[in-house]
Amino acid sequence: MPDREFIKMAKPVYKRILLKLSGEVFAGARGFGFDASVVDRVAADIREIHSLGVQIGIVIGGGNIFRGGTAESMDRSLADNIGMLATTINSLYLKSSLEKIGVKTIVMSAIPFPKAAEYFTAEAARSHCENGSVVIIAGGTGNPYFTTDSAAALRCAEIRAEVLLKATKVDGVYDSDPVKNPNAVKFARISHAEALSKNLRVMDATALALCMENNIPIIVFKLLESGCLKKCIEGAAVGTIVKKGV
Repeated sequence: MPDREFIKMAKPVYKRILLKLSGEVFAGARGFGFDASVVDRVAADIREIHSLGVQIGIVIGGGNIFRGGTAESMDRSLADNIGMLATTINSLYLKSSLEKIGVKTIVMSAIPFPKAAEYFTAEAARSHCENGSVVIIAGGTGNPYFTTDSAAALRCAEIRAEVLLKATKVDGVYDSDPVKNPNAVKFARISHAEALSKNLRVMDATALALCMENNIPIIVFKLLESGCLKKCIEGAAVGTIVKKGV
């Protein structure tokens, strides 16, 4: 019989979350496109927390296919539209991986794409979450000049998620780039305002300000670290938490 204390500790502290995934993660070591083994691993981690009853919304970047905001010699609006379509490709790819392991998944999009995704409305997304589907929200905000970080913050507020989990390649927020600076200091906790004033690379300033205004905590953690996502939703000290009043 399972240990009662273990069951108590494993109970999620969040009922509904918004998970922000980097498109680059999907590429794995290849740096471009898809590494199926990596996407399947991400899907398995999502299934683990979904099985605990957590309602899940997901926003994915498109950087493994195309980075709209950094495209050279192209109109910014056009480049961002291509980037938003890239997020839709990633969303459909993750949907396939999730459904392959038995997780009911719905892709919604800010850009009308009726043959592949349901048009996004906050009310419908909340209803899908409540009915047990993982909801992947594609197409960014539906407008150019906004990053997928901003889309994640916006969708987090709209679906009324309790926390925004930002999965990255590093294990939290540092005072400088830990890849370039071995002496970089990691923050365990920091406020939205301090992260903005220190110009830390938590999320872009628009996304961070939106989270601050709506009192949305952000947890920045390393995605491809065994059990990390589950620990986040159990309230364990993982990565860096960005929230009001710390």
